[in-house]
Order: sequence, then C-alpha cells, then structure tokens
Amino acid sequence: MRHAVLSLVPLLLFAVLLPAKDKKDDAPQSSVSFAVLKDDNGKPVRNAAIVLHPVAKGKEERGGFELKTDAEGKTHFDGVPYGVLRIQVIAHGFQTFGQDYTIGQPSQEITIRLQRPQPQYSIYGSGGAAPKH
Repeated sequence: MRHAVLSLVPLLLFAVLLPAKDKKDDAPQSSVSFAVLKDDNGKPVRNAAIVLHPVAKGKEERGGFELKTDAEGKTHFDGVPYGVLRIQVIAHGFQTFGQDYTIGQPSQEITIRLQRPQPQYSIYGSGGAAPKH
C-alpha cells in the first residue's frame, strides 16, 4: 500500500504543475530587440549589460535576465511576457540607465541612449577640506 501511494506522488505533482505551466505558456510573449547608443554621437555601446525585470503592481517580480550588447550595441530576447518590464543598462564610462517599459506587441524595438557621467557639485574646495570662516 505504501509503495502504491509513493508512486502516485509524482503523478499528482505532474497533474498539479502541468496546468500552471500551460497557463504561463499561453500568455502572450514578445520578441524584444535592444539598441544601446552613446547619447552625444549616436555610436553603439558594446558590452553594455541590460538587466530585465518583470514588474507587477509597481514592484519587481523575482527572477530576471541579463543580456550583453554586441559590437553594434545590439541584443535581443525572445519570450518576454506582455506587461511592464523594468530595464536597467550598465556600461563602463556611462551613467546607469533605468526605466519601465510596457511590452504589448509581438515584437518591439527599444533604443536606449546612454549619457556620460555629469560633474558632481561640491561645497568643499578641491582639497577636500571644508572651507574656513
């Protein structure tokens, strides 16, 4: 009897998990292409990290993906579920970029323009010490 019950456990798990998987597979998905360019001259940014996080009710969901751009500043990802997608782009020598995009078409192209870091303002002199009064 015990052996028969144990052999049913995998079947029950399969029966429970299969419908959930089918629902996710039936959800509309998009093929998203990315182009990462320098804002000042429009040239491609190679080897930029593009981090993708699905967003539900204003909060990032668990999981996510990281892509890298090629020498032409491009990459793509197939199977992005429709909905809000938080995109973060990190590249050496550029400000980090972050923005939410709504994915709702079978294929989408997203162009991101990265800016160089801006000079920081300081109330202190160039020596790092506070000015004396």
